[in-house]
Amino acid sequence: MTEEWPVSNLQEYSVSDLSSALKRSVEDQFGLVRVRAELSGVKPAASGHLYFALKDDKSVLDGVCWRGNAQKLSFRPEDGLEVICTGKLTTYAARSKYQMVVESMEPAGAGALMALLDERRKKLAAEGLFDDASKQPIPFLPSVIGVVTSPTGAVIRDILHRLNDRFPRRVIVWPVMVQGQAAADQIAGAIEGFNSLKPGSGVPKPDVLIVARGGGSIEDLWAFNEEVVVRAAAASKIPLISAVGHETDTTLIDFASDLRAPTPTGAAEFAVPVREDLLFSITDTGRRLALQKQSLVQGRRDKLDALGRALPSPSDLLGMVQQRFDDLCDRLPRALSYIARSKESTLNRVSGALTPGRLKQAVTFHGNGLGVLSGRLRPAIDRFLRAKNDGLMSTARVLDSLSFERILDRGFALVENADGLPVSRAGALSDEDMVSLRFADGALKAQIVGAPLEGDGKNQQPQPIRKKTRQQATKSKKSKNTPSKDDLSQGKLF
Repeated sequence: MTEEWPVSNLQEYSVSDLSSALKRSVEDQFGLVRVRAELSGVKPAASGHLYFALKDDKSVLDGVCWRGNAQKLSFRPEDGLEVICTGKLTTYAARSKYQMVVESMEPAGAGALMALLDERRKKLAAEGLFDDASKQPIPFLPSVIGVVTSPTGAVIRDILHRLNDRFPRRVIVWPVMVQGQAAADQIAGAIEGFNSLKPGSGVPKPDVLIVARGGGSIEDLWAFNEEVVVRAAAASKIPLISAVGHETDTTLIDFASDLRAPTPTGAAEFAVPVREDLLFSITDTGRRLALQKQSLVQGRRDKLDALGRALPSPSDLLGMVQQRFDDLCDRLPRALSYIARSKESTLNRVSGALTPGRLKQAVTFHGNGLGVLSGRLRPAIDRFLRAKNDGLMSTARVLDSLSFERILDRGFALVENADGLPVSRAGALSDEDMVSLRFADGALKAQIVGAPLEGDGKNQQPQPIRKKTRQQATKSKKSKNTPSKDDLSQGKLF
């Protein structure tokens, strides 16, 4: 036997009918209202509509401003701004909630949260927590990076992905809540925990810290405005990068951190350089160093070659000296023979005037002296020859450095007239004169054609060459073939 339900007289509604009835009731009752509240969670949509929440210290009311009315606003709505909105209340049946459709909006002053935030910022700034002098530089290439964030959000994945793209590093994550009443204490505890790590504890101490969270309303990010978090960030001995919210979001930890990043991905970019850029820079620097080294060596080699070309050859330096030395060696035996004959003649002349007794006595005396002198003669001759040889070598070097032949080696030529005399002026030669051109490797005959050009000879009058008479030529030839008295004379050895 089946049990029958009691029959009721209540009217049955569908969900849609009931939602429509509620919508009409709310819109009829609150068809036009004016609300003073603080904006929170302002979110422009791609369609142009504007979604937000209106709140006070006790309640929150969802609001929407359609695209046509949003474009007419004279200001840009932002979180924390206190406004006065005019519109109507309606319901949103899809979520069983009511909301306010705003038709006009005007600012009414800073909201309570923004006023509190500004007051706290001024207080902490007065304590010196935001001073630039206390900022620490971010290390160029940290070995270990500590991250304070939620382990389940997209933030940690974005940071790790960006680090792997730029320069993979070891990352240590300290999981914390990033929203809610307990979030502030956990974030501050994580910063202090990283700073308290000791060597040998099993967990390496990071070289840089990243405190990160995704975007949200001012209420969602409020944990990063708490004093405990700001003081922990300012007291951190490890350089700290704050990456809270999006680029337009600003929290108090941004002022206390050593560096503020616009996004968590940007914090990863600030933490490490690009590995490929470093490799390219090192390769380019090495290439430039090799080129500089090659250029330096080549420059020194060219300079050495230039200096070597300017130096005279050893054969030229020693040739004249060797010739002079050979000439002296040829003349030395003749000079010694001449001196010996001269002394012998003097001895014979003196000995003829001596008596037999005196001769015997003189011979004995001179014989003893001659033995002594003969013993001293050879060393004296050696010393004399060495001294003369040294003098000749020195003189030869000086003469060689001043010799006109060195000038010929550099491309000049010596002009001699028919008599073998050097010609230094163009005016000293006439047309059809025969000359001799002496070069470094030999001499050539030449004939003068034409008169000297105008201006040659430095405005000096030409000197005609005087032809020698047959008697003068014969005398000159005889003087050349007959050695002079000075050439036959020899110096004394002592």
